[in-house]
Amino acid sequence: MEFNQIIELIKTISDSKVTSFTLEEGDKKLTIKAGDNNKQPQIVQVPATTVATPMIQPVAPVVAAPVAEVTPATTADAAGGAVDENVKTITSPLVGTFYSASSPDAEPFVRVGDTVKKGQVVGIVEAMKLMNEIESEHDGVITEIIVNNGDMVEYGQVLIKVK
Repeated sequence: MEFNQIIELIKTISDSKVTSFTLEEGDKKLTIKAGDNNKQPQIVQVPATTVATPMIQPVAPVVAAPVAEVTPATTADAAGGAVDENVKTITSPLVGTFYSASSPDAEPFVRVGDTVKKGQVVGIVEAMKLMNEIESEHDGVITEIIVNNGDMVEYGQVLIKVK
């Protein structure tokens, strides 16, 4: 492809709503990406045989899950029943798979009725092959374990209730 053709292609893409364009001719590959309408598009030219390798970024370990304070305004259940103002929740700090024990044949970290201390591990959330220990933020007694071993959990999802 000639230089003038590339310039014309850039102008055409810049004037359109297209944000990414790739053209392959033989062993050449031309990729034009425009991330923001206020910025100029970037041109990257690499041989077609080049394979992009994913960038691996380190993930900081999760030390403790955020614990939401439960107030009368936030604890009204769907049925409109009575709520206990002393109940605290342990939520998932990330999206992943919840595990109640360190291995399939190990005892669970906690069970309903167990007394927990602040900093005690109550579960694990696996995300991208990293095991993140979930620690209790409060002393108390486990009143309910909301999720099952192996369940997928979302960020902020309640995992365990402590009183």
